[in-house]
Formats: sequence, C-alpha cells, structure tokens
Amino acid sequence: MMKLISRSLLKINHTSKIILAGLLICLVVRLLPYFAPIRAADIAQNQLAMQFSDRNGLPLGTLLTRDQEHTSVVPLNQVSPQFIHAILAAEDGSFYHHGALDMKAVIRASKEAIHAKRIVSGASTITMQLARMLDPVPRSFSGKMQEIWLSWRLAAGMNKDEILAAYINRLPMGGNIYGVEAAAQTYFSIPASELNLAQASLLAAIPNNPTYFNPYQHWERLKQRQKYVLNRMVQESNISGAMATPTSPTNAARTHTEKVVFQSRQRGIIAAPHFLFWLANQIPNQAPLFEGGWGNQSVIRTTINRPLQQFVEAQVQQVISSLSANNVHDAAALVIHNHTGEVLAYVGSPDYFNQAELGRNDGVQALRQPGSTLKPFVYELALEKGIIRPNTILADVPAHYAIPGAKLYSPTDYTESFLGPVRVRIALANSLNVPAVRVLEKVGVETFLKRLHQLGFEHLNQTPEHYGLGLTLGSGEVSLWELARAYVTIARLGEATPLLSTFSNSPIQNPKSKIQNSTTIWQLITNILSDSHARATAFGVDSVLNLPFPSAVKTGTSSNFRDTWTVGFTTDYTVATWVGNFNGEPMRQVSGVTGAAPLWNRIMLHLHEHQEPADFPSPEGLVQLPVCAISGLRPTPDCTSVVQEYFYPEDKSNYEGENQFNLPSEYNEWLAKQQQSNFTSNNLRILSPHQGDLFLLYPGEEAKQKLEFKLAGNKSAFVEWWLNGEKLDTQSANSLFWDLRPGNWTLEARSGEMSDKVSFQVELASIKPTRRGFSIR
Repeated sequence: MMKLISRSLLKINHTSKIILAGLLICLVVRLLPYFAPIRAADIAQNQLAMQFSDRNGLPLGTLLTRDQEHTSVVPLNQVSPQFIHAILAAEDGSFYHHGALDMKAVIRASKEAIHAKRIVSGASTITMQLARMLDPVPRSFSGKMQEIWLSWRLAAGMNKDEILAAYINRLPMGGNIYGVEAAAQTYFSIPASELNLAQASLLAAIPNNPTYFNPYQHWERLKQRQKYVLNRMVQESNISGAMATPTSPTNAARTHTEKVVFQSRQRGIIAAPHFLFWLANQIPNQAPLFEGGWGNQSVIRTTINRPLQQFVEAQVQQVISSLSANNVHDAAALVIHNHTGEVLAYVGSPDYFNQAELGRNDGVQALRQPGSTLKPFVYELALEKGIIRPNTILADVPAHYAIPGAKLYSPTDYTESFLGPVRVRIALANSLNVPAVRVLEKVGVETFLKRLHQLGFEHLNQTPEHYGLGLTLGSGEVSLWELARAYVTIARLGEATPLLSTFSNSPIQNPKSKIQNSTTIWQLITNILSDSHARATAFGVDSVLNLPFPSAVKTGTSSNFRDTWTVGFTTDYTVATWVGNFNGEPMRQVSGVTGAAPLWNRIMLHLHEHQEPADFPSPEGLVQLPVCAISGLRPTPDCTSVVQEYFYPEDKSNYEGENQFNLPSEYNEWLAKQQQSNFTSNNLRILSPHQGDLFLLYPGEEAKQKLEFKLAGNKSAFVEWWLNGEKLDTQSANSLFWDLRPGNWTLEARSGEMSDKVSFQVELASIKPTRRGFSIR
C-alpha cells in the first residue's frame, strides 16, 4: 500500500513540474516584449496628417490623423541646426553624453528638492520624454518606473540620432500641432530646414507647456521662455552631436529682440472638403502619393483646380439660396476634364461644416434615383443592336405593362400628355418616358443592366427583375460620380476612362475599360443631346440648357421631385450637377431644368469664358435627309415644318418610297383624344369599331342596342359613311350611331381622296343578357 501511495505522489510531482514549466514558458513569452529593445522601425509614425494641394500647388487643406493630431515627419538632416541646438539646450543639454537616464541631473534635482523642500527642477532626459510620449503613464512612483524602463529599452535599440528624430517629430507645439515640421509650416509657412535662430528658439520654447506658451494668446510668456532658451544655448555652447551650433551672448540678445511674424498659413481645409475626405479614404498607402513640401512625404498633389473649385462652391451656395423658397436645401457638382478624366472640381454640399443642414453628406458619392439621365444609354444600346434606327418612329402613347405581384405599370411624363408618333431624336431630346420604356422592353432589362455595369454603375447591383422597365426612368440608385463618368464616356465617343483625382504613379482609380461599338452611334447620341430645337417641345427654344457654344446635355427628375439632375458636356469638359434634399423631402415646383440646370449652366459658361469648345463631330457614315418634323417622313406639300434627320445609307431607298405613315392600332387610344392635328386632319382613322370586332345582339334588345361609328379627331371636312357598299344617310361628320343588325359588315369612311375601312361582325346571342347593352367577344 505504501509503495502504491509513493508511486502516486511521484506521478503528481512529475505532472506538477510539467504544468509549472508550461506556466513559466507562458510567462516568459508574455513578458518578453517588455524586455526587448525598441528599434526605430517599431515606433515609426505611420498615421500622419495629410496635406493636399491643387494641380498647381495651391494648398487645399490638411486632414488630421485618426487621433486628430496634425503631424508631419522629417528626418533629422532636414531640420534646421538652430532648432536642434535650441531644443537640446532647452530640454537636455547633455543628451549626447548620457544614457537613458542622466544620473548627474538626477542627483542635482534630488539635492535641490531636499534643500528647497519642493521640486525645483526635473531630471527627465529627451529619451524619457519620448517614452512618456509613446506611453503616457500616471505621475506616480510606479508610473516613473515604467517610464524609466521604457527609456532603457529605447536606448538599447536606437542610437542617439534616431531617438532625437523620433522626439522632435512628436513634440507638442500647441493645439493639435505635433512635430517641428508641422509647427514650422503652420506658424511660419516654411519647412523646418529653413528655421532661423529667432524662429527656432521660439518653437523650442513651446513644448515645455504648449498651452501656457501659446504664441497667439500668450506672446509675452513665450518671449520670456525664448529668452531662457537662448540663455541655455549660450551656456550649452559646447553641445556636440547632430548639427548643433554654438551661440554667442551677443547673438542671443539680438535674436531675442528680433521681430518674428507668425504668418500662419490657413489652417484646416481651404477648399474641397468632401473631396479631401473622400480621397483620404481611397488611399491605402500614403507614401506613393506624396510630393515635396513638408519634408519628403508631405503634400498630395490632386487634380483639383482651386480657383474653379471655389467658384463652383460659391455657385452651389447661390443656387441653393435662390431655391430656398421651393424647399431646396442641398446640391452637389462635379467637373471633369474629358481628355484626361481628371477631376477639376468636386462639391459635395453647400457647406460641409454646417452639421445642422447635414452638410457633411457627400452629394457626389450619395446614391439617389437618377430620373431620366440613363435614357441616352438605352437608346445607344438599341441603336447598336439594330433594334431601332436613327429614323425610327416611336409611339408616345398610353402603354400598360402587367407586372406579376404588382399594379399595372403605366408610364407617363410629368405633364401626363402624349405626343403620338415621334422620331428617336424627339423622344430622347424631350426625355419622353413611354418611348424609352418601349425601347428598353425590346432591348431587355438584363442586357441594359450589363451595359450600365460596363459604364461603371457599380451600385446597380440588384437583379433585373428588381429594377424592371423602370430602370430607364431611374428606378435604381446611382451616384453623381458614376453619372459623370458615364457621360465622359459619351463625350469620348465610347472610350471609357477612369476619373483621376491625384497625380500619382499608383492611381487609386478603377482600371480603364472599353465599350466596344461604333463611334458613329455615340456621335449620333451626342448630336441629339446637343439639338436645342429637338428638345424645344419640353424645354423651350431658349432655356438654361442652351449655351452660346456646342454642348450636349440631359436632365433628370426622380419620383416626387426629390432629386433633380443635369449632366452635360462639351468637347473639353463634363459637368454633372444634382439639386435636392439630403433628408429626402420633395422639392416644390422644381424639375431638372429649374433645379440642377441653372447650376450646370453657370459652371459651363465659366469654364468656356475665355475659349469656346470645338464643334462636335457629325455622325460618320450617316446621311442627312429632309423629313417632316411631325411625321418623320419624306416631306409632302402639306408639311408645315421640314427638318434634317440622319439615316443609314441603306435606308435611303425606303425613305424615297414612303409618302404615307399608317398608324398602327396602338395609337387608337391616343388618337381618340386628339383634336384637329396633322395626324387627324391629313388622314382618316376609324376608331370605332375596331378591325375584326364581334358584337352579340340579344333577342328583345334590338331597338336599344346601338354601335358608335367614330373617327379620330374633330373633322371639319364633310365625311361620307359607307356600310357594305351602301352610303348611309347622315349629316354627322365625326361620328354616328347605328342600330345593330346581324351580319358581316365592312364600314368605310370617305373624305375627298382620303378613306379608312374596317370589318366587323354582329351575331344573335342565344341567351338574354343580365345587363343592358351589347357584348363584344
């Protein structure tokens, strides 16, 4: 029994040793980082403030690091030797002669404290101050021990120059400014390498107590501290190390009386705040994007043109102010250079800093319904696939589409009127909804959605069924950025290009893509969008869309007037504007032409103030032929308005052989509501009955059952009605009622040389109806 117990205890002891060894290993692994030397790479400052300039080097502003510190890092050899001497004299004159701790300073401070019974001077070295910057700890005994321990680790892993460089790049210089480079740029608008003795001694005076020595609020205090720094520089004239220079008493006295002007550059953001914040979020790695300025990696040179940016910002504010009575509060604008794809101006809201008005919302990147601004792309695709031709006549008449699980879809324009037969040019230029939906129905929603993806509309990521035929009217959500990029593709005749925002060897934008098709169709779309006469029906001849130079433009208005858009281009620039409300409230009596178009107009006029753009190229390979403006056919003697229209050469023979356009039955509902017009006065059309109708005549109801014979429009000329070859005795020209009789009937209307004919049947019904009237089967 004793042997068994002994063996059990041996096993327990063995197990305990294994567990204890494991715990010790874990403890060592856990504590090892606290013993390891700290090297310069371990504390490298990666999150720096980013400074931006426009394309010509004009400053746009500075964005702080994530912890809101305004920091810029420079190597030690790019800092003025005067500042090196000043900061060493002020903070740690023996820096290059001691280790992490200055034991002489510790002994001296201890003696002074004992003698004065209070702390007279400190003993913190620059290495200890750096440790406190890296890991702030409570001002207690344990906190001081942690600080000293971290200082030893810094001294073990870094040489003196590395420690000093890390220190001067973290110095608190007032407010949220950190580091000598950021201070030199902020206070004197010069790099740290150009600081003279007066400037250097003033900056070296600040870190001791940045709030107490604030140069803007406590100038006299700062001058007193500067005097102390200069005196220390004289006393420590034997400082050795990185570029330290001696200072004589005479030089120090003269420097203290020297007038120094704190000519502060504008702090924060000067222009394009939305653009800067958007760009900062797009940059995965700052280093490749920096050029000169604040050290080696300071300024991001953007494509923005600051004078233009500030002009557009002012125009956005003015336009919104003029529309305030219409419940309009927000707007955005984007200006692109067509030849390069460079972003020249980017305005996300009227006032970024007005949080009460949701000013930080970025209207350039926000997703909103685009209204009719996508229509040019569905027409382009239909022309490309041969679904329509330049001279195709489209029906702008009431249309109804059955959608499973939803109400009957009946697209209309906001005027709720219809133009009847229209040319492709008229349909697109006037932004007619029904023709666009009819064209999309033939193209296919899925096919159109794929094309929009090619054009860069990456946020249209739902299924084709989700958008339906309303996609061409703006049922999806896109950004102003995406719209501008797509219209740049039209301006470049189908050649897609990324939008560039910086001058960099490592662009952050999307890769280039090519829309493969003939440039002729893009030229035709541009020709239509630039035709001020073609859009006169909807917008008038002299609207804000008409400029004194060649320009192509399209407007859009979302449902319930929540968004208005205007996107257009010349051969040189594309301008996209949006006007609406970030909170989604509808505007009052504001459409694309009255909301976003005035802003677009102002920007376009400004861009071409000194040089007009070139003319758009004519569609290559197409021929122009005269057509009647209303019918789109070869002009006849009674055509009141003749215009030129483009045709494919192979369609010329059909054009020459056509002199009459017979409207199909889809126009009947529209024709029935028309008064005297070219379509009703120059042609006869029987609206009732329809061709092939069958009517049931019920026994005993013969005297009560009548059928109306009706013509389209209000005919002023005399009309003869013929039924099965017999002329009906009637004085009615436009319509009459006929008593139903069984049989097969052919009804003909004649007026001069014009006529129309339909056939219908009337049969006896076997049962009496449950309601009055006749039935159509």
